[in-house]
Amino acid sequence: MSLKPKQINFKQTWNLLEETAKCIITLSNVPRATWNARFSDVYFMCVAYPEPLADELYDETKKFLDNHVFQLLTTVCSQGESSLLQAYHRAWCEYSQGINYLHSLYLYLNQQHIKNHKLSEAELIYGTSSVMTADYQEQLEIGELGLDIWKKRMILPLKKQLVSQLLDCIHADRVGKAQLANTEVICGVIQSFVRVEEYKLVGQLDMYQTIFEGPFLEASGEFYMRQAFALRQQSDVTHYMEKVTSQLIQEKLRAFKFLHASSVPKVRQCCEEKMIATYVTWLHTEAENMIENERRRDLSLLYPLLKPLPVGLTPLVQKVTEHITQQGLKAIGNLQGENVHTQFVDGMLDVHQKYSELIKDVFKADQAFVAALDKACAAVVNHRSVPQQPARAPELLAKYCDSLLRKSAKAALEVEVEEKLGRCITVFKYVDDKDVFQKFYARMLAKRLIHQQSQSMDAEESMIDHLKQACGYEFTNKLHRMFTDMSVSGDLNAKFAASVREGDGENQLGIGFVVYVLQAGAWPLALPPFPGPFHIPQQLEKSIQAFETFYHAQFSGRKLTWLHHLCQGELKFNYLKKPYLVTVQTYQMALLLLFEHCNSIQCREAAASLRLSHDQLVKHAANLVDCKILKKSTAGDLEEDTVLTLNFNYSNKRTKFRITGSLQRDVPHETHDTEATHRSVDEDRKLYLQAAIVRTMKSRRILRHNQLVQEILSQSKVKFAPSISMIKKCIEVLIDKQYIERTPNNADEYSYVV
Repeated sequence: MSLKPKQINFKQTWNLLEETAKCIITLSNVPRATWNARFSDVYFMCVAYPEPLADELYDETKKFLDNHVFQLLTTVCSQGESSLLQAYHRAWCEYSQGINYLHSLYLYLNQQHIKNHKLSEAELIYGTSSVMTADYQEQLEIGELGLDIWKKRMILPLKKQLVSQLLDCIHADRVGKAQLANTEVICGVIQSFVRVEEYKLVGQLDMYQTIFEGPFLEASGEFYMRQAFALRQQSDVTHYMEKVTSQLIQEKLRAFKFLHASSVPKVRQCCEEKMIATYVTWLHTEAENMIENERRRDLSLLYPLLKPLPVGLTPLVQKVTEHITQQGLKAIGNLQGENVHTQFVDGMLDVHQKYSELIKDVFKADQAFVAALDKACAAVVNHRSVPQQPARAPELLAKYCDSLLRKSAKAALEVEVEEKLGRCITVFKYVDDKDVFQKFYARMLAKRLIHQQSQSMDAEESMIDHLKQACGYEFTNKLHRMFTDMSVSGDLNAKFAASVREGDGENQLGIGFVVYVLQAGAWPLALPPFPGPFHIPQQLEKSIQAFETFYHAQFSGRKLTWLHHLCQGELKFNYLKKPYLVTVQTYQMALLLLFEHCNSIQCREAAASLRLSHDQLVKHAANLVDCKILKKSTAGDLEEDTVLTLNFNYSNKRTKFRITGSLQRDVPHETHDTEATHRSVDEDRKLYLQAAIVRTMKSRRILRHNQLVQEILSQSKVKFAPSISMIKKCIEVLIDKQYIERTPNNADEYSYVV
């Protein structure tokens, strides 16, 4: 067949095409030959000679579709009100499928004529002056034209009756009369409201939303409101929440079953507004009792109901925070006994674990409730029973770590220790005054390392790694240096022992002698507590002199300060029925060595020989008397005339034991005296804040007071939470030192002094 344009008798050709179109639109049988012939007719009319007949073809097709839909409308209306939906649905199913076939028949007209004259999406949205005129009407493709005619000639005349019956059917489904609701018909009718405008580039859901969705949501809102009111009058809060939850689930399924997907969230929102938001005050009031009694099931029902509301969870989060805080304070409120630190940490961890699980199970690990748990735990950990006194948490936590890491008769397995140390970090993260913890921990660590009381060096290093991860390298820098010193000291002692062995016989020490050389800046160690020289026992003088000579030969320019109050020695008692190995503190060892050549000595003579005051001597001798290693000649306290005598009848089940020096209990720096530690921390804080202020001002040059305070608070929060008054005092100090100054024109502004 030639495709060359030719003259066409439009009327004759249209009559043939119209007959075929009637068959197609009514889904009647159309032979393939007839289809092909009519397809060619469409082509030849569009390219007809001398003038194309595309516009005439379009106009006649439009009239044909208008008449056909009008006949369908008459047929549908004749079925009566009771069968309106079914009749409409049957007509729509036939017509929508038929118009698709007709659209294919008019392929050439659609592709080559109509599409070429269509406006672009940009022209539709923004308008184009050259083509957009007041009476301009764009031609639609035949499939689109058929849908547009259906909308105007069928849907709009019947919309009131259709929507009314649709709402009645959906209501019947809601109240359990599903037999009155034909799902296929309802879905088909509603879908037709969407389908007739799907071809549009913009506003595809306008008609669906206008004629159906709006009335549906309004009717649904009235239904939910009536139902909520009835439930509120007849049931308690648990039953109410169960019913509302069930209603939300059913409405979601119903919306997916009947409506367009865009309506699903709107239906839920409507239900939430009428059944939850209306009674949110009542629900918040009931929530107090739920939280107080930890009614998990009720809270599990309440949480998803309140979550979608803009501020629905805010009061709930606040109440949860208050409840956890109360329970935490109750758990650590009445701590007594020697293991207060263990009670504190275990109690705090129990509270944290309990409410972590509650938040995970009930509130689905919602970040708002996780933050509430953190806020509550921080309030408990940093609680001050006496406002003027510092919080006890840093000290108790440090003691708890010390009890885990120190050698003891009840030492736990290394795996258990590692697990407990990891849990300690949970509490540590809530501590505001981390620098206080650092001070206590460092002193306890120093004691463990010096006296070789650490249960496991791996556990020690693991704890420091945990702290470094939580606070950074700077926080644990000195702790790392302490470990380094212990390692270096081990190597140094090995070299010293080798040098002694390589020397002649006169250089042999005759005793075991180990020295720890520690950096003064890294270790929190106090200087000797007793003024004046202490007479070192003759048995140690040679060893000390030999080490000093060796050390100064290795390192020039370094000064060694002997901390005898931290030293200890091991003596062997050979004067008793069986030998004993006793570990004692240096001053006690010096006192016992006085009995090498005598069995008794007067306190006055012993003090003079050791160059100690009487009070200093009593502190050490009393412990030996209490242990019954020494006997005293008089009852009561030791006086200068009291004679100390070796107890030759002394016996002990253990042949190797340690005598704790009373000095270690009396020296504030070694007993972790709380007041002394906090005074030390306060001084460190002042220096830290002053350095931070100078650093900030040097980089910013000029800052207002409030800005500077906020900067310093931000920088300091990793280590501690400084008070505003302390920051102000540090600013004044720096002004006096002329690091910064107030600007001439504004007393509330500071500038850096270059």
